[in-house]
Amino acid sequence: MADEIARLTSRAREVLGPLSGEFPFTPRFLAVRGHSMHYVDEGPGGAAVDRPGVVLCVHGNPTWSFYWRRIVEALSSEARVVAPDHLGMGLSSRVPGGVRLAEHVDGLVDLIDQLDLDDITLVCHDWGGAIGFGAVLARRERFRSFVVTNTAAFPSSRIPRRIAACRIPLLGRIGVQGGNAFARAALHMTTVVPLAKRACDGLIAPYDSWSNREQVWRFVQDIPMRPAHPSWATLCEIGEGLDSLRGLPMEIVWGMEDWCFSPEFKSAWEQRFPEAAVSELGGAGHYVNEDAPEAVIAAIRRVRAVDGRASGPGGVRT
Repeated sequence: MADEIARLTSRAREVLGPLSGEFPFTPRFLAVRGHSMHYVDEGPGGAAVDRPGVVLCVHGNPTWSFYWRRIVEALSSEARVVAPDHLGMGLSSRVPGGVRLAEHVDGLVDLIDQLDLDDITLVCHDWGGAIGFGAVLARRERFRSFVVTNTAAFPSSRIPRRIAACRIPLLGRIGVQGGNAFARAALHMTTVVPLAKRACDGLIAPYDSWSNREQVWRFVQDIPMRPAHPSWATLCEIGEGLDSLRGLPMEIVWGMEDWCFSPEFKSAWEQRFPEAAVSELGGAGHYVNEDAPEAVIAAIRRVRAVDGRASGPGGVRT
């Protein structure tokens, strides 16, 4: 494991060197489930401030901790901000054969336990919702509030044709893992405001070879659409467990121009959490952190400021 961490640290320096202006955070590694998980861990801890708490940022596919850079930069002076890369993604270990939803959840729980994270505000995006809330249900006592952004943590019958095409055997794999089509297309299809070159470079930096893109492909394959899928039962269990979290502070921040996690998913969250505050962002797409990071940052600050363990009624639509 020490040799692997040394190898990954060396690779991290290579990847992060050109990104130092955009992502100036110290790479850290943790042994998780026989592999090494990369994570960012910035900000005060312990009694450094009255109540630092933890902001835990959980990404989806095909992003990595780089996606949370604006949140880390803005909030690390007032909270401990932790942003891991899922196994197989970002700067974490590659796992031949891939990692499924239940294993991603277990990996995140392992990180939470090893870092002894507590008083956590979960901030999740894309398939980070299912992974993040899976960890919440496993370690309920460690979490206090949530910010949900263009994500899901429950089964759905809806899959965009562009995603379905990437799941076609052989052809999809050649495009996604061979040509990096999924990650490259995301650079142009997930925002309303075109991404700057430095953001594009950062988002795809770790996915520079066939082996480094395997989990991007596996993630697409792991979207459960029917009961026979290996991850169907896991996703159903997470979705059924959400009701137990009613009453905890939650904000829903949604890029309304998202063709992937469309406003239909936002409505599904609202049905489950009718007391959650809602921000509808008409000028933002799927990568809401890129189009409107200030809205996500503001929501995190608001939900962390809520006293007690119950969120107030009403919502905000902008």
